[in-house]
Amino acid sequence: MARAPVMAAGGIVLRRSAPPLIAVVRQRKRNEWGLPKGKLDDGETPKQAAHREVLEETGHDVAIHEFLGTLVYQSGGRSKVVHFWRMEAGDGPVRKLMNDIKAVDWLTLEDALARLSREYERVFLTQIGPIALAAAGLVPLPAPEPTPPLASDNIDAALQTLTPASVDELRHGLLQKVKAWLRGEA
Repeated sequence: MARAPVMAAGGIVLRRSAPPLIAVVRQRKRNEWGLPKGKLDDGETPKQAAHREVLEETGHDVAIHEFLGTLVYQSGGRSKVVHFWRMEAGDGPVRKLMNDIKAVDWLTLEDALARLSREYERVFLTQIGPIALAAAGLVPLPAPEPTPPLASDNIDAALQTLTPASVDELRHGLLQKVKAWLRGEA
C-alpha cells in the first residue's frame, strides 16, 4: 500500500527593487539552497503553513497573494507535495531565522535559479518565477509558448505508463485538492 504523501507549503517570496529579488534559504543540516517551505502542522491549512514557514525561514513577514502551483517530488521514500504562493516581503526582517536555516539571500531570478541546489526546484522556479514576477507587476508577462495538440496515440501511450500505484497517488492527490477547494482553502 502506498504511503500518504508529506504535505508542505511555501512561497516564492519577492522583494520589490530594481531588479526584483527572490528569497532563497540555506539549510543548516544539508548545507543546500532551496525555496522557503516546510511541512504542515496538524490542523493547519497549506496557506497558513506557507505563511508560517516563510516567516520562520526568512525572518520576514509577508503579504500572501495568489496560489502559484504545486511541486511534487520524492523525499525519504515518500512523495512530498508542496503548495506555493506568491508572497511579497516587507523592508526588513521582523524575527530571527529558525535554527534549521543558516542564511537567506535575495537574488535575481537568474541568480536564484543558479543557486538552488535541487534540480526539481530549479525547473519549478524556471516555470513559475516569471509568472510570479509578472503577477506582481515587476516584469511583463511572458508570451505563452504554443503547444501542439496531443494526438490520440500520444494520449494512449501516456496512459500505458500509468501503474496502479501512480493512479492511486493521482486519485488521492485529486481527492485532497477537491476537499481543500470545497473547504475554501485552495
